[in-house]
Amino acid sequence: MYPPHYGNNPLFPNKKDFQVVLKNHVSGMGVVTYRAFAKGDLICALAGDIITDIRQHSLQIEPGVHLYDIYFSGYFLHSCAPNVELDMKNLRVYATRDITPEQYLLMDYAQTEDVLFKQFPCSCGAENCRGWITGRKELPYADAVLPNGFRLPENNFDEYQSI
Repeated sequence: MYPPHYGNNPLFPNKKDFQVVLKNHVSGMGVVTYRAFAKGDLICALAGDIITDIRQHSLQIEPGVHLYDIYFSGYFLHSCAPNVELDMKNLRVYATRDITPEQYLLMDYAQTEDVLFKQFPCSCGAENCRGWITGRKELPYADAVLPNGFRLPENNFDEYQSI
């Protein structure tokens, strides 16, 4: 899936096991797996360009340093109940629960991002859905409209609470 200039790491994702597809016009593109993974499994290694600015499809490695991956991980969809976790120090992806073939790889964007490229209302449908997705160190936009049934916590902006 990665171009040859990133090398030939056998842990890189391949077209036999994964595909980037259009989920719908709300969620956009996502990564589907064609094989099963058990909770805790190493799914793959990541590659991309190291950049200093926040872009769509970039993932934060550390403050001011981002991985720009327009071939694979930049298309992981968000879920408040993710099925993958990213180890950004070692550029690895692990299963946080069992994943069956034809499922999307889902991450919580707040796991890696201090500030998102663009905040958005969440439509993941998880029981613990936060309703509005931000980076872990940012407040919602002043004009953010939370979906019905959600409100901002009064003193703690780390998590949104369902009414």
